[in-house]
Amino acid sequence: MLTRRVTRAFPSFMLLEIPIGNAGHYLTVNLAWGIALLFGIHFSGGISGGHLNPAVTLTLAAFGRFEWYRLPGYFVAQTLDAFAAAWVVFIVCYPFGLMFKTQHVQLTTQGIFAPYPNDQIPNWCGLANEIVGTALLVSGIFAVSDRLNKPASSNTFPAAVALMLTCVGMAFGLVTGYALNPARDFGPRLFTFFAGWGSKVFTARSFYFWIPIVGPFIGGLLGAGLYVGLIENFHPHE
Repeated sequence: MLTRRVTRAFPSFMLLEIPIGNAGHYLTVNLAWGIALLFGIHFSGGISGGHLNPAVTLTLAAFGRFEWYRLPGYFVAQTLDAFAAAWVVFIVCYPFGLMFKTQHVQLTTQGIFAPYPNDQIPNWCGLANEIVGTALLVSGIFAVSDRLNKPASSNTFPAAVALMLTCVGMAFGLVTGYALNPARDFGPRLFTFFAGWGSKVFTARSFYFWIPIVGPFIGGLLGAGLYVGLIENFHPHE
């Protein structure tokens, strides 16, 4: 039981630690997210199923592919690991003076840890971005795991999902910075609250914080529903 709890959480740490620490350009940031997801699934897929995203976990439960009673434990583990990943990045970056040089820097560097859209982006646009992006990601996951379609093998599944995340990130990430994962946003955002940025991490951008949490849950259910309703239900009966 202890091993399962640790392994269900560790891939979320991998997923967040690598890309949050990436200081590259738009292409390399998205590649970092994809590669981190790839290795996160490989690390724990055989023990805990490689669950890194609460939106995916909830969607699997809603469609009868995961046990409901296990959701709370997975949600907590995923969020705590994201929190821990942000803490490690904070320690690594702190000597460079990125955090507390001035009040202005303190306010702007919160974007290292969680997505904050530009002031010109309205919240409804951010919500649509999270819903559509997560719907595409989850529908892709359902597609490559559909044994009656063209499924990926157990060896190629992590790479297929990682490529899907990279593709979605490149297509939609520029608008808001995208989360597509409630734990990826809330864990680091909660860390910045305790680390000195204060309540502004929740009130910034017209209380934008709830959008990367709610949007992926809606998008995951929508994407899975579309795949099941339009593709899976039309497979020939065995």
